Amino acid sequence: MAQSSTETDWVSRFADEVIAESERRAPGKPVVVASGLSPSGPIHLGNLREVMTPHLVADEIRRRGHEVRHLISWDDYDRYRKVPNGIEGIDASWAEHIGKPLTSVPAPAGSPHPNWAEHFKAAMVESLAELGVEYDPISQTEQYTAGTYREQILHAMKHRGAIDGILDQYRTKKAAKKQSQKPLDEAELEAEEGSGAAAEDDGSGGASGYFPYKPYCGQCEKDLTTVTSYDDETTELAYTCTNCGFAETVKLSEFNRGKLVWKVDWPMRWAYEGVIFEPSGVDHSSPGSSFVVGGQIVREIFDGVQPIGPMYAFVGISGMAKMSSSRGGVPTAADALKIMEAPLLRWLYARRKPNQSFKIAFDQEIQRLYDEWDKLEAKVADGTVLPADAAAHTRAARTAAGELPRTPRPLPYRTLASVMDITAGHDEQTLRILTELDPENPVTSLDEVRPRLDRAENWITNQVPADQRTIVRDEPDTELLGTLDDEGRESLRLLLEGLDTHWSLDGLTTLVYGVPKIQAGLDPEAKPTPELKLAQRAFFALLYKLLVSRETGPRLPTLLLAVGAERVRKLLGA
Repeated sequence: MAQSSTETDWVSRFADEVIAESERRAPGKPVVVASGLSPSGPIHLGNLREVMTPHLVADEIRRRGHEVRHLISWDDYDRYRKVPNGIEGIDASWAEHIGKPLTSVPAPAGSPHPNWAEHFKAAMVESLAELGVEYDPISQTEQYTAGTYREQILHAMKHRGAIDGILDQYRTKKAAKKQSQKPLDEAELEAEEGSGAAAEDDGSGGASGYFPYKPYCGQCEKDLTTVTSYDDETTELAYTCTNCGFAETVKLSEFNRGKLVWKVDWPMRWAYEGVIFEPSGVDHSSPGSSFVVGGQIVREIFDGVQPIGPMYAFVGISGMAKMSSSRGGVPTAADALKIMEAPLLRWLYARRKPNQSFKIAFDQEIQRLYDEWDKLEAKVADGTVLPADAAAHTRAARTAAGELPRTPRPLPYRTLASVMDITAGHDEQTLRILTELDPENPVTSLDEVRPRLDRAENWITNQVPADQRTIVRDEPDTELLGTLDDEGRESLRLLLEGLDTHWSLDGLTTLVYGVPKIQAGLDPEAKPTPELKLAQRAFFALLYKLLVSRETGPRLPTLLLAVGAERVRKLLGA
């Protein structure tokens, strides 16, 4: 079996710790890591960190030859809390379903999926497959309604007094916590509902008050229920529904239409599944929150051990000029994978420690991120990469199962974006331009530059505002051409004279930077001076105005190639 990795990144260090803890707790058994996702709406890129953190650790453990299970619990038996804004196919009438399990709420109109939970799970399932995430899915609806947790539920009800006592230690801190903490997330809000108003329980089994179990109503299906009594011996549980007035008495030993409140449910699952590693967000890790309280409950009630659980920090977004109305205004993994390849998205999560925040770019910053990735790939290829950077690259580009799909010929993203901007996705014109980028080694098929080309096209089309798009002039700007002085006309003459002999990306780069040097009487290889940089900026602004009626635009060499030599000559007054 492979020995501990010598790589120095955070993933390897957690893998070392998790393997050692798993061998201590459950020798000879598969290592278990876990994530939890609520399909209550679009599953955004912050939620993706809940999956990527254990995925990267699990994948490292697999590389070392250990058997590992990555559980993803779909919290689809959670209550439907509110009607989210901006979701296509729903209206205010969905409010009538608030309080039902997510799997009992209709999917948005027009969805091919049977219910709300499945609708929002589907996009994430597809994205995880594209990202190479191997996992075992667990539907909490299936677990609860099949009676899988029956013994654990009865155990929690029997020990409700002890659970109430643990929760009571933290209730006194609630006011201070709420003043110092960000708004609670869905699970935390549910937890507060499940425990916040609880009265003391004397532990006799006959007291009304706190119960860690919430039935869904047998008539309206909502969880707006109050348990009025419970008998430990017979497991008879009586409840009433404050929504529709329905009341019934059931045998909890046979009843499968309800669930443990969140702060009890989560630690119960740690013990049931034998979870060794599960990260949690900032809100779950603060004093009195689910992870902290759960650690005490799993030890004292379920005789289990709290997982190794690093806190993961916020994932920010830069940009988002345009969002699909079906997304509810929050960017998802599917949105990111439309504009970037899976290895790049994986890399953003792999290169930062879980407690470090980072941003995912939907604006111009994506071009810089791709430049950074391409430089990293070049360093990996020539052997100059640092060990931690090499580890992050490896985790991004491949999993234990193999290499992720990649672009055979990865031309710069910014170049591809500029070309797609100018050609508006016209394949024949695009291929002509890409062929001319490097005449000695021409692109012969667009398949060579896919899928990166398609990602760049999606970015240009869907994320770049219309007023920033490049529109090439149809006719020369005769008014501007007529106002040029001798120096301006000479600069255009020098450029036009050199077009044919410099018609490649590198050649045109040399030419456009070289014209102001020649005019200043400098050698074409001369180092830039402040004066020269001013002259170059003025020359570039003139070219942009004559070609696209703006003072800025795509990189000039790419723009010239895209416009084509004949049209360049026309627009520059040749």
